Amino acid sequence: MTNSRIRRSVVHAGAVVAAAVLAVPAIGAVPAGAVPAGAAPAGAAPPRSELQTALDDLRALGITGAQGEISAGRRDVVARSGVADRRTGRPMPLDGRFRIGSNTKTFVAVVVLQLVGEGRLSLDDTVERRLPGVVSGNGNDGRRITVRQLLQHTSGLFNYTNDLAALGSAESYQAHRFDHYEPADLVAIAMKHEPGFAPGARWEYSNTNYILAGMIIERVTGHSWSSEVRSRILRPLGLNDTSYPQDRSTLPRPHARSYQQFVPGGPLLDVTEFNPTAAGAAGGMVSTTADLTRFWRAVQRGELLRPAQAAQMHRTVLADGMQDIVPGIRYGLGIFQVPNDCGGFWGHPGDVVGTSTFNGVSRAGDRAVVLYRTTGLADPAPSAAVDNRILRLVTDVLC
Repeated sequence: MTNSRIRRSVVHAGAVVAAAVLAVPAIGAVPAGAVPAGAAPAGAAPPRSELQTALDDLRALGITGAQGEISAGRRDVVARSGVADRRTGRPMPLDGRFRIGSNTKTFVAVVVLQLVGEGRLSLDDTVERRLPGVVSGNGNDGRRITVRQLLQHTSGLFNYTNDLAALGSAESYQAHRFDHYEPADLVAIAMKHEPGFAPGARWEYSNTNYILAGMIIERVTGHSWSSEVRSRILRPLGLNDTSYPQDRSTLPRPHARSYQQFVPGGPLLDVTEFNPTAAGAAGGMVSTTADLTRFWRAVQRGELLRPAQAAQMHRTVLADGMQDIVPGIRYGLGIFQVPNDCGGFWGHPGDVVGTSTFNGVSRAGDRAVVLYRTTGLADPAPSAAVDNRILRLVTDVLC
């Protein structure tokens, strides 16, 4: 959720990740629904796939547990590798619930664009018009920031997660992991800081933008952003395992435990319990790989937005500050465009302490891949190896 972690996750595949290698058997890839989670066909080796190979590679690189899904045509393939719990050694679930982090932003952007299509909101509305007095002080001026700039990360607003107590250290996490935040509390953290640049001057990732977008949804509709996501996206698409848990710090079952190393060489800390109000509309949702592949294909197939709003979503700007790593990477409204040798793909990484997810969907929405892993390391070298392996998988699947 921080700028530096998002920078790594966007261009490679997620947060800083790695952990001690565990000598556990991998669990094979299977067609979705073909066998129950935790089981393999009796007397037969699990079918192999490029997804399974990639997840096994991640385990060999130090990931405690990883699970992924490829959706292509009418066939889905799921796979897992490693363990869900370092203490018990139980295997990763094939249908695990996990925190999707900034994947949440795409859901929120879709709702905002639906409201635009209904004539209830304009992308050119100012934040001040919709949230009077909320963005002010220390050079922050909501009269100069538009809804489009929030969704596009061109507002210049300080990223509140860079100053969030629970993310500072292992000790801070332990002390603040159950803290409750209202959206206004998170915006107030950002308002203590001057903006990084004038609205529209350039691009810089800031979670504050989407906290404000969620507040605008509530102001326009009279309902919380999460209830609008539920009624407008989750129910129509049948995404029954996707939710915003509010103050619930635990995950629905089945789920893996999450681990984070806060300093290079330091121990892994179990960070499974965390109050998602610290992320809210910027990253607080929980889902599964099956639900996310369905969602991403629906986005690209035009199932959620009218053509005019879908075009706005995919109108991109250069993602400043990331060009030295992936030249040409761009950002639309709640969605990244990542270039590769076959024309690029769309998606949005997600990063919450201890858990990272990465996804990619083809331009036509005919193929999508989603995976997550449950270990975060502070050591950069193994992290880069993990990230590069994930990006290679996504490119192989979508090209």
